[in-house]
Amino acid sequence: MNLNVENWKPFKIGNLFSLFQNGKANQGLLQDGLDCFYVGAKKDDNGVMFTCKRDEELIQKGNCIIFICNGEGSVGFSNYMDVDFIGTTDIVAAYNSILNENIGTFLATVFSKERPKYSFGRKWKKYLKETEVLLPTKYNSDGTLLMDRNLEYSKYGYIPDWDFMDNYIKSLSYKPLTTKNNSREIKDLNIQLWKEFRVGKLFKCETTKMLIKDELEDGSIPFISRSAENNGCIGYVDADPEYINKQCCLTIGAEGIYSFYQDVDFVAGNKVYTLKNENLNVFNAIFISTILNRDAYKFSYGRARILSKLKQEIIKLPIIMNKDNLPFIDIKRRYSDDGFLPDWKFMENYVKSLPYGDRL
Repeated sequence: MNLNVENWKPFKIGNLFSLFQNGKANQGLLQDGLDCFYVGAKKDDNGVMFTCKRDEELIQKGNCIIFICNGEGSVGFSNYMDVDFIGTTDIVAAYNSILNENIGTFLATVFSKERPKYSFGRKWKKYLKETEVLLPTKYNSDGTLLMDRNLEYSKYGYIPDWDFMDNYIKSLSYKPLTTKNNSREIKDLNIQLWKEFRVGKLFKCETTKMLIKDELEDGSIPFISRSAENNGCIGYVDADPEYINKQCCLTIGAEGIYSFYQDVDFVAGNKVYTLKNENLNVFNAIFISTILNRDAYKFSYGRARILSKLKQEIIKLPIIMNKDNLPFIDIKRRYSDDGFLPDWKFMENYVKSLPYGDRL
């Protein structure tokens, strides 16, 4: 199917949906759990920040478009959410009885094209309903526009061609991602037995050598910045070997706040820190990165996650137990003043057991 955008007509977003619902939660209101997604100002991963315990007072229904109305780097993007979720106050969920996964995916893609018009200083929420987008429109068999006398979707009487949107997404060629893992095989997380570790003792924490991306030639080396999106990568460059950081480490940007695992060598911009430990691999690193990111709400652009603060952060991790089911104590106290040892293998196997964990 072809996209002949020349025949598309303008529609205001406010006329396309029957209900707009603001997000109700902030991270401080949530309890740990695996019941539902917490959705925030994040354009990747469908906006999912992490999972949490279901709270009926905060829950929002799925089958909706999520508009990201705040958030540096993400404001102006849209996602389709198919399941119930808890949304941050930075998002607005929009509902329409016509929506399904295909139509929602089509619309979210079109709406995200409005991204350049908005920024952290020019919030989308204020202008959302008045934002005008072009969409496929219904035509009669003779090639004339099919008009709606009730003006339900447009003051001009245009009718969105929902069937075309649905069929267009269906027509795209793709191979669904598969997994051999079964959700019933996921290992239990008994967090009551986890112990505290100080980040600066658990990892060798360092500041990377800073480069400025605009001063570099395009190349094949990932440039990791303080971005909270796309694993922190904002492009690929060529750089002198002295600036290249070795793979198999976690990175955190001071203002980007979020932690990512880097599986290839990279260069970095300003205020990007590396966390290194010889026991890291892609699986246990993702486990630890997820835990580090749960504390991201404590920081902001005005309260950066600088290196000195990062080293003092305390995180809880599963630990190695002895045969008596008591904590194994490391007399060298390499990672903990109390002698606890992180259970690197458990963290690795837990991530491997998750659906799609076998595809990492």
